[in-house]
Amino acid sequence: MNKSSFFIIGQHAVIEALKNPKRKVLRVFLTEESKKNIHRKNPNKNLLEDVKIYFKTKKELDKYSNKENLLHQGYVAEIEHLEKPILKEFIKNKKDINLLCLDGVTDPRNIGSVIRSATSFNINGIIIKERHFPSESKLMYKAASGTIEYMNIFEVSNINSTLKNLKDKNFWVYGFDSDGDKDFTDIEWKGNNILLFGSEGFGMHQHTSKYADFLVKIDINSKVESLNISNSAAIVFHHLSYLKKKS
Repeated sequence: MNKSSFFIIGQHAVIEALKNPKRKVLRVFLTEESKKNIHRKNPNKNLLEDVKIYFKTKKELDKYSNKENLLHQGYVAEIEHLEKPILKEFIKNKKDINLLCLDGVTDPRNIGSVIRSATSFNINGIIIKERHFPSESKLMYKAASGTIEYMNIFEVSNINSTLKNLKDKNFWVYGFDSDGDKDFTDIEWKGNNILLFGSEGFGMHQHTSKYADFLVKIDINSKVESLNISNSAAIVFHHLSYLKKKS
């Protein structure tokens, strides 16, 4: 397990990291007001009980966020990586699960926003290429707004071989493409499914798209070329969540 530490910023990112019993929080840097706010929001548990706390002014905390031009909101924490979940172990004996697979998506803000949407609508996990996952990005953690603490993120070395293995284990792979044959709302979404999304601008890699059992699309206004990936994903996740509630 990678025990290296890194910094995250922002109210939700820091508070949710403190709430997560699996997350090692080494230090927190807070303003007096942000410390009071943590206690106000969590009156039944002292989240700062076993953590080293350093009080700083907002200006002193700026050095942790100036480079990325982000708002720290008075919250900075030094944390360790979570233990990485293993996809093969996770899918054992699981039924009716939906996993997102990101092919070539590298922008930390987009990845963070997708994690937030996936968590909000109970997607079971996210598959991403290991070298494309910005695991120490303040921007990703800020965009995820604390939800990264609750999402299974499976970092894999090869997307194509992962999809092949999942297909062999009775997963259906749905590639999202503006030229897809069917609107995604026409699918029943039964069984175990992979939702395969490519990067903005380039879409899925041609070789990767061959692993899709079906190419589906989101029906949008013909005057609009495409949606941002985080918007597209949120629409799909909400629909799947709605179908599960109905069943």
